[in-house]
Parts: sequence; C-alpha cells; structure tokens
Amino acid sequence: MEYVYAALLLHSSGNEVSEEGIKTILDAAGITPDDVRIKALVSALEGVNIEEVLSRAPAAVAAAPAAAATEAAPAAAEAEEAKEEEEEEEEAEESGIEGLGALFG
Repeated sequence: MEYVYAALLLHSSGNEVSEEGIKTILDAAGITPDDVRIKALVSALEGVNIEEVLSRAPAAVAAAPAAAATEAAPAAAEAEEAKEEEEEEEEAEESGIEGLGALFG
C-alpha cells in the first residue's frame, strides 16, 4: 500500500510517477524499496488518468466497507467449518482409543 501512497504523493505534488521518485519517497519513509514492486506499479499506472480515477474514488471508498463485509462472511464460514471438522476428527480419535482399551481391558 505504501507504494501506491508514494505514487499518489508524487502525482499530487505535480511530479512524474517514476521508479526513482517512488524509491526516493520509500527510502525517506524508512521503507526498503522492492524494485520489482515499483516497476510493476509504474507499469500498471502507464496511461492511467490518475485525476479521473481519484474523482471516482469517493464512490469506491464508500462501497469498500460493504464489499469487505461481503467477502469476510464466506471466510468466517469456512473457518468455522474447518474448526468443526477438526473437532470431529479429535472425537473420532478419542473414540478409537477407547475402543482399543475395551479390547485389552
């Protein structure tokens, strides 16, 4: 996320969004820059009208919490299912151990 912030900072200050600029900002912030990520970001932003994207951003930001909640619900359900399966496996192991005790008891 800090890479995107650096690009936005460059853009808002009227400077060209470049690899060197992003690297300089990250260095100044005490972040070790990753050249591959920087190149990928600069490449992805080529030909993008950042002003236009930013003008549409408030609608996207307002929708983000709802989207996050929608995405979080299935993840929570999957975690609950995994927990239930683990508990069932533990119960099966315990009952197996009890059965062995009856054989030798």
